[in-house]
Amino acid sequence: MASSSGNDDDLTIPRAAINKMIKETLPNVRVANDARELVVNCCTEFIHLISSEANEICNKSDKKTISPEHVINALESLGFASYITEVKDVLQECKTVALKRRKASSRLENLGIPEEELLRQQQELFAKARQQQAELAQQEWLQMQQAAQQAQMAAASASAAQQAGSSQDEDEEEDM
Repeated sequence: MASSSGNDDDLTIPRAAINKMIKETLPNVRVANDARELVVNCCTEFIHLISSEANEICNKSDKKTISPEHVINALESLGFASYITEVKDVLQECKTVALKRRKASSRLENLGIPEEELLRQQQELFAKARQQQAELAQQEWLQMQQAAQQAQMAAASASAAQQAGSSQDEDEEEDM
């Protein structure tokens, strides 16, 4: 791999991502670790090759940002024209996903409710939740108190019954 920075170790695709792609593509095939490493290196080299060519095309057209068209032109100039249709499909899919995300994030803005009102409603919901939690805690505390009182009463009754039983035994012993 030719690199002007000389720091190729920092410029690799995460192994976990490659492993996931291999498993999804070839679910019933075992792939040796050195083969996986080779795939990582090939992917990294391919990305470097395409991005370098796209950068040159971008510079020739006096642009400062590489666009998808630059990448597509780079694929064609490097002899990978057979990938262009699939790349365009993936690009369209990415644009669709990005548009959906933007729409989802703007839904809040499209509600027509001012942010201050939304914040007030949120605080109100938090206050209700805190109140409900406090009421639950109070009920649990009361139930524990009642259970403790019942346990004390049961213990007192048992103690009284035991004392009554032992005093009756003493009376019977005296009678003998």
